[in-house]
Amino acid sequence: MINWTSLETVFLDMDGTLLDLHFDNHFWLEHLPRRYAERNGMHPEKARDKIISMIMAQRGTLNFYCTDYWSEQLALDITVLKSELGDRIGYRPHVADFLQSLKSAGLQSVIVTNCHPDPLELKLQRTGLDRYVDGIVSSHQLGKPKEDTAFWHDLQQLAPYRAASTLMVDDSFPVLESARSAGIAQCLGILAPDSKKAASKGHPEIPCVHHFDEVLTAIHQQRPHHQKSALPSGD
Repeated sequence: MINWTSLETVFLDMDGTLLDLHFDNHFWLEHLPRRYAERNGMHPEKARDKIISMIMAQRGTLNFYCTDYWSEQLALDITVLKSELGDRIGYRPHVADFLQSLKSAGLQSVIVTNCHPDPLELKLQRTGLDRYVDGIVSSHQLGKPKEDTAFWHDLQQLAPYRAASTLMVDDSFPVLESARSAGIAQCLGILAPDSKKAASKGHPEIPCVHHFDEVLTAIHQQRPHHQKSALPSGD
């Protein structure tokens, strides 16, 4: 599925890959519409339809992920509202073992996310995820989303890498397709990003897994183990 022996760098999406996408889905589809309805004297369903329509109009752009943009558009403090659901932020299954395996195998791991810096900080505070990877890059630092093929060229400024020895892991097929178009050698899709929803269908050309336990054996077999690292014991 993945040739782990050829890798030096593993780029990792955060939401839906390392962290349960249920937090974000619940926020945008349930919590935010409810708060918006309360603020504007609307029926929650009408508020939901309006917000979803606005969000989908920005799909594939940096605005789609921008907390500042939505705070302005909706006249609500998105960061504050997200903090109201902080207890819902959590790891996906087997993430701890997976990150430990990458480190033990001597691979550089870097989170590459479209998450805006404000909710990113909230998620790191809740999970301590930043302690277990070698770096974190938000697409907002580069001014373009991961769906933009030019993003991967600009990423070299913040996280230098050799495309031929890099793996990108993400639950978004458009992002993985963008990475492949930019020359990244290997990609891996995540089929079960939200613990409360059914898994998605696979991609015709990109290998996919439901959870990281499906790749642990291959990593252990293909890579020598250099060191151990203490990671969160629970997901």
